[in-house]
Amino acid sequence: MGNPPATPAVPHPAPKFGRTFWILNSIEMWERLAFYNLRVMAPIYIMQADNPGGLHLTAMDKGVIYAWWAAFQSLLPIVTGGFADRYGYKRVLGFSIVLMMAGYLMIAGLRDVAFLSNFWALFLGIMTLATGTAFFKPCIQGSLAHSMPAGRTSVGWGVFYWVVNVGAFIGHYLPSILLTLSAVLPGPLHAVANSREAWRNLFLASAFFTSFNLVLLLTFRDVPSGASKTESIGQVLWRTVTNILERRLLAWMAIMSCFWLMMYQLWDLQPNFIADWVDSRPMAAMLHWAPDLLQRALIEQTARGPMIPQQVLLSANSFFIILGVVGVAWLTRKMRTLESMLIGMILAVVGVLVAGWTQSGWLLVLGIVFFSLGEMATGPKKSEYLALIAPPGKKGLYLGYVNIPVGVGVYLGSTIAGYVYGRFGEKAVLALRYIAEHTPFGQGRGWNGDMATLEATLGLKRTGAMVKLQELTGLDPVGATQLLWNTYHPHYVWLPFACIGVVASVGLWIFGRMARRWADMNA
Repeated sequence: MGNPPATPAVPHPAPKFGRTFWILNSIEMWERLAFYNLRVMAPIYIMQADNPGGLHLTAMDKGVIYAWWAAFQSLLPIVTGGFADRYGYKRVLGFSIVLMMAGYLMIAGLRDVAFLSNFWALFLGIMTLATGTAFFKPCIQGSLAHSMPAGRTSVGWGVFYWVVNVGAFIGHYLPSILLTLSAVLPGPLHAVANSREAWRNLFLASAFFTSFNLVLLLTFRDVPSGASKTESIGQVLWRTVTNILERRLLAWMAIMSCFWLMMYQLWDLQPNFIADWVDSRPMAAMLHWAPDLLQRALIEQTARGPMIPQQVLLSANSFFIILGVVGVAWLTRKMRTLESMLIGMILAVVGVLVAGWTQSGWLLVLGIVFFSLGEMATGPKKSEYLALIAPPGKKGLYLGYVNIPVGVGVYLGSTIAGYVYGRFGEKAVLALRYIAEHTPFGQGRGWNGDMATLEATLGLKRTGAMVKLQELTGLDPVGATQLLWNTYHPHYVWLPFACIGVVASVGLWIFGRMARRWADMNA
């Protein structure tokens, strides 16, 4: 007799993500929504010369603030990740949420403190917010790493990145909605668009949305980290420092620092570039059919005519990621994380050049498509890579390291952007320069290239530079903007960032080839 026919194997269903995983993602979504409500408007609030309620600080001032913002927010997790493992994710998460709320409230209120300058009022509030975020990130990511079922980490981090961008996408539209509502609300919340009161209401809203996470925090049990609970603070610090001094890990972080240096300028420099140079009037004209309230939220009246606000245009980045990140995570689930990150870097370099080399709103969005594809292929994989190579009991520690390249990259990138854009890209500064170099008003009034010297030489503030240029040339705002674009080519400011992105891509390609010989780093 023959053997009986074999019973066909019943495939096991893929393990599901549990309740804790989804609660943690909800907490991340609210945190990002509140954060981007501030972040997308901060460049305009800090330095845009033609915003009447802003601080009117310089590009260099903004560069300093953003550099230290990055240092606190992204480098402190080197330490806070170890503390999260040691003292418990949930406890440290609650502390971080309270600290972030305090930061938003300080940004909203410290400007009215008489003995603080605008610079220091903003700086103190942002450093408090950044410190809270530095405690928040390793907690949320460490908890997620421990709550993902085996074999589904690629999709899990893709879902997480999708949720991050849902919060970011909503956060890009919140300012337009909240500023529109401020204009129609009665009482103390009533504010004229772009006024000091409107900005204050915007930052108070971020504190309010952050408070939702205190409620969500009560709805789940802490996730065990697997780390020792008896270590002293000194032992945690020592373990943190000794683990990071691994040469191959340092090399990977140096490469990723170059990548994030380039990437973050889309969010930190591009808002000012769009407000200064991009012409989105054809896009705004297509919204003539929309109800009045929607038009007020999506269209901004500027000196050059009705435009799509920079935060709405940049929301395309989050929108494309929401549409595609889970699919990209699925497509790259069997790909080495290092290979996926390399593809992403190359796409992001293309995106930076396309988005930064144009005045067209449509071409800007095309550049954001490339940029977003690059971010989808790289962003989730950086966390996945460190989670995969982390030794047992050190996921929070290693996922604290994931922020180091961001901190180093944004610190250096903000410093470079402050110098480059402040001298060669900002429209108000270039208007002063044109007046000094090409009009009888500035004839014989030499300057050394420094903006403050230029203001003093001309006796003209940069906040009034465009109006004066129009008066001297007889051009309207559109013509004056085009004159400066054709004369000084401000889009060249994107070349240094694209070159650094190319260096990062080459470096990661070399690292990926070498990693094939290292079993503990080949992921």
